[in-house]
Amino acid sequence: MFSLLTAAIAPAIGLLTYFYLKTDYRRKLHETIIRTFLIGILLVFPVMVLQYAFIEEEVFSQDWLQALILYGFTEEFFKWFILFIFAYQHGTIVRRNDGIVYGVSLSLGFATMENIFYLIAHGIETAVGRALMPVSSHALFGIIMGYYMSNAKLIPAKKRWYLALSLILPITLHSSYDYIVFLFDHYVLFGIIPFMLMLWAFAIYKIKLARRQDQQSPRIRRN
Repeated sequence: MFSLLTAAIAPAIGLLTYFYLKTDYRRKLHETIIRTFLIGILLVFPVMVLQYAFIEEEVFSQDWLQALILYGFTEEFFKWFILFIFAYQHGTIVRRNDGIVYGVSLSLGFATMENIFYLIAHGIETAVGRALMPVSSHALFGIIMGYYMSNAKLIPAKKRWYLALSLILPITLHSSYDYIVFLFDHYVLFGIIPFMLMLWAFAIYKIKLARRQDQQSPRIRRN
């Protein structure tokens, strides 16, 4: 059991550390990062209960509806809502990279608990594939969500637009990920690898863009 838990948790910790350092971190973020990570872990339980109820009642039987509503919308909406409450309204966002780190920590907390359940059900031999695909994809969705939510905080004139993007883009990307899994079935790698490469490139671009924007902002330079 210890090896299984280690295999389930290690990818998230590694990714969180990587993105934490890559975003030119501030030490005062530690408490909020830990809190959002733990909240992400707890968030798995109501989301799984809701998904289980929909599956049992066969509410969404078509693959594209499951990808869009059952997984993409349900998971990303709840993550967005928690991020909005704890980071946007009550957290400290003075840079775009702050929101990115919050989004990554929340998403990886969610991915960690989800990964534990998956490895218990399917065995530790699936750990590598889970780390490279589902766990990292959650982190990348979190980057995109956090970037646009930070913009909503820092650019009040476009608040509604950026808040909408912070929800719509992660839902669209998450739904696309799951639909590719459904569509390609046993040949999923042929579809998911190009998608993941595109997702990584887009997320890293947002991190670099956030750093440039933060450096150019007078408000950031005063901190």
